[in-house]
This record gives sequence, C-alpha cells and structure tokens, in this order.
Amino acid sequence: CIYFCWQNTVLSFIHDKQSLSLVFFQAKLDSGVLLLSTHRLIWREQKNHDCCICLPLSQIIFFEEQAAGIGKSAKIVVHLHPVSSNKEPGPYQSSKYSHIKLSFKEHGQIEFYRRLTEELSQKRWEQITVSQPMQSVSGSQTRVRAVGIVGIERKLEEKRKETDKNISEAFEDLSKLMQKAKEMVDLSRLIATKIKDKQGEISEDETIRFKSYLLSMGIANPVTRETHGSGTHYHMQLAKQLAEMLQAPLEEQGGMMALTEVYCLTNRARGMELLSPEDLVNACKMFEALKLPMRLRIFDSGVMVVQLQSHSEDEMIASALESVTEKGCLSSEEYAKLVGISVLLAKERLLLAEKFGHLCRDDSVECLRFFPNLFLTKTESIQ
Repeated sequence: CIYFCWQNTVLSFIHDKQSLSLVFFQAKLDSGVLLLSTHRLIWREQKNHDCCICLPLSQIIFFEEQAAGIGKSAKIVVHLHPVSSNKEPGPYQSSKYSHIKLSFKEHGQIEFYRRLTEELSQKRWEQITVSQPMQSVSGSQTRVRAVGIVGIERKLEEKRKETDKNISEAFEDLSKLMQKAKEMVDLSRLIATKIKDKQGEISEDETIRFKSYLLSMGIANPVTRETHGSGTHYHMQLAKQLAEMLQAPLEEQGGMMALTEVYCLTNRARGMELLSPEDLVNACKMFEALKLPMRLRIFDSGVMVVQLQSHSEDEMIASALESVTEKGCLSSEEYAKLVGISVLLAKERLLLAEKFGHLCRDDSVECLRFFPNLFLTKTESIQ
C-alpha cells in the first residue's frame, strides 16, 4: 500500500461506501469512504479528502465475509500477498498480519462484496491500454474518455457485424428455399401440361397420382388483391381459380364439400397467400353468375357447401334412401362412414331426404336415426 495525495483519478470507480472503518495492521482508521475501481481498492478519510490509502487489486489473494454480531458491524476480510522487496514506503512499514478488515457500519457489505467479486474475476488491471504520455491531468482525462468512447463504438460495430452476419445467413437459407420452391413449381407446370395434352406414355394411375402431387404442391400463381385489385373483379378471378382447383377434389368427394373443408384445402394450396373466409364466400357466390361447373349451396340448417352443378338433389336423395333401406336404419355417423363423407354432410343429406318425405326419424337419447318412410312404400296398413 502507498500513501499519496488525493486527486481526480483516471480510473473508473465501480462502487463507494460511506461511513466505513478500515482495520489496517491493528491500527483502526474510522469514518472513511471506501472506493472500488478497476485497479485499486481505495480508502479516503471522510473529513480530509486530500489523503487516502490505496491497495492494488492484484495484491488480493481472496476475501471473506464476517457477519455482524451484538455491538459489532459486518466486515469483509481481505487476505493479501506478501509484499515485494522493492515496495515503496507506506503508512506502515511492516506487520505480522497478512490481511485487512473492512468494517461496514451502515450496511452495504453485501453489494460491495458482489462488486469486488466481479472485479477480481474480470482482472481488468491486467489489460494493457496503449496511450500517449500524460502531459496534464485534464489532458489525460480527455484521452481516457476518448478511449472509452472508442471502445464502446468498437463493441457496437462488432455487434452490428454479427447481426448483419446472422441476417445474411437467414436470407441465404430463404433464398435456397425460394429456389427449391421455384423448381417444384416448374415441375408442377410440366406435369400439368403432360396431363392436359396427354403427351408421352401416361397411364390413368399415373394421371391420378400426378394430380395428387399437384394438389399437395399448391397453386403456382394464386390470385391476390395485389395482382387483381379488389372488389368484384378480384372475387371473379378468385372464383375461376377455385373452380379449377376444386373440380378434382369435389369429384373424389362425391360432388359435395363443406365450405370449411374448401377453406382449409384452398389455404393449404395457396401457401403464404392466405385467403380470408369472407373472400372465399364472396368468390363462391360468383360460381353461378360466371356459369362455372359448381355452386354454393346453403342448407336449411345454415350449413354452406360447394357442390358440382351436375350433382343434383335427386341423386343425393336416392343415394341416402338406398343406403338407409339396405341397412334398415342409419345414424349420421354410420351413413358418413358408409359413403365416405363428413358427418356434417351426411346429416344434411339425410335431412334432405326426410324433407321430401322419403325418410322418417327416431330422435332418442342415444342418437338421431333415420328409417325408410314405409307410408310411401307400403299400401297395406302397418300392424
């Protein structure tokens, strides 16, 4: 430790604590301020600010806490390395003790202990700062501040470069994905052309399989508001694209699909260009005006479906009546499983057949079951 005249230091002070006593080689120094910098531990007398005692952090081996007791304040015991032979003269020439005690009268030892731990772990006194010889105190302060600002700017620049690198990597992955998507779209167009023109040796099984591939790949050029404006024109173009896309799925589903199923299927095919429910309904309402091969139908229950124009009510009623007559009676779930459609559509078909008097119902606690209407088929009285 050295004794020196107090001046404004060029070091960064991390923490200070008022009303602190220093037990230094059995000599007690009361009422001082303890300052912690990046390089030193400094004790300054509270009344006389011109004189203080400092201890380089490099001299500390380890330190420990002593809890407060009755009439005793909390302390931090700092254990030190042996002094070197070329030690400069200090306030005390020698001592048989190799430690000092920092006594905290007004608490604060926990926070100071934490800050001291951080500084000793970082060992910033070992970092060499290249600077010009100091000509004056004010000049040295200016240069140190400049070095500090440069350091902050350097860290910000490094962080910016790292951010730019991460963004570049992300866009590189996105570019690869877009390139792959372009290849898939080109492939889908090629397959579509082959199916349309029947070029090459393409069997019926291959045609069906290619169509399923196209459906899973999605729509190559979806109709959007950005490309086709808004309002009626947009809904008309969207209706044409929906009719083209839904033709095959409707035929596979027996000529009818619930609007919710159409919504899911359409958005899956459109990828990121998602379609709102309102736009879907408005586009489906355009089917009849544009004379497209499908229609939007609303059942009495409010259920909305898209069905092929060739899919007539008589065919649906006849199919439902045939299935119920064959099984004796059917619930909506059983009929849906039998013909391979959703339960919602199965119930609507059965209700439609009931509406025209071909079926009658038995609504029990178990479920709603439909029976053939024997009043229409039996001329004899039912016993």
